Amino acid sequence: MEAYLQHLITQSLAFTLMVVMFVAFLESLALVGLLLPGTVMMASIGALIGSGQVDFYYAWAAGIVGCLLGDWISYFIGRAFKGPLHRWSFLKKNKAMLDKTEHALHQHSMATILIGRFVGPTRPLVPMVAGMLDLPPYKFALPNIIGCIAWPPVYFFPGILAGVAIDIPASANSALFKWLLFAVVVLIWLAAWLSWRWWREGKRSADRLGKWLSPVRLRMACVLSWGLAIGTFYYLHQQPLMPVYRHLLWKVLTGQ
Repeated sequence: MEAYLQHLITQSLAFTLMVVMFVAFLESLALVGLLLPGTVMMASIGALIGSGQVDFYYAWAAGIVGCLLGDWISYFIGRAFKGPLHRWSFLKKNKAMLDKTEHALHQHSMATILIGRFVGPTRPLVPMVAGMLDLPPYKFALPNIIGCIAWPPVYFFPGILAGVAIDIPASANSALFKWLLFAVVVLIWLAAWLSWRWWREGKRSADRLGKWLSPVRLRMACVLSWGLAIGTFYYLHQQPLMPVYRHLLWKVLTGQ
């Protein structure tokens, strides 16, 4: 079945774009996005883009459409059913997250809508909560449109990097190059996550990880991870295969 689905994706442009739009739609839909491995699914589509089987700009456009549909349906669900939603047992169990989202929207509505688009747990909640708070559509529209334009390529990108790496010609150094590329991506992600925790220090509630990752350890880990990421990227950039990789990546991103 999986092989058949991949065959359809690679053979039919219309089917591919429908899959991209549907994934983006479900990932953005109120509460449904909490249950889906959307990040993995978007990265998988990115791998197909990187390997040249799906056009980057068509996939980007389909992702924008799916994102906008999911967000605006979620927004109007929140406006129409705010009473029943507040009484729903699922939201009562996740009341802490709901309260944090409501507080952030009250304080900084535009930034919350825009940044929330890129944060996994809040992505399918923010539009619905904005509707529940009766946020005017014009205040919701601008950050939502900006977020939906920027979100697909950001979530495609790790998969694109992997897909392009697959097409690198086999050589004595190709395995080392791919492992270095993987290490750079992981280290940058780790450094960004640690930086986020550092920035949020004092603003977030205590969690299990915070008991071990004290403020001093957090700062040391953040600086060390950025140092390792920069050092590994420099070493990767010196590899003989880097010009080939840049050329293949440029072809994908320019739609050639």
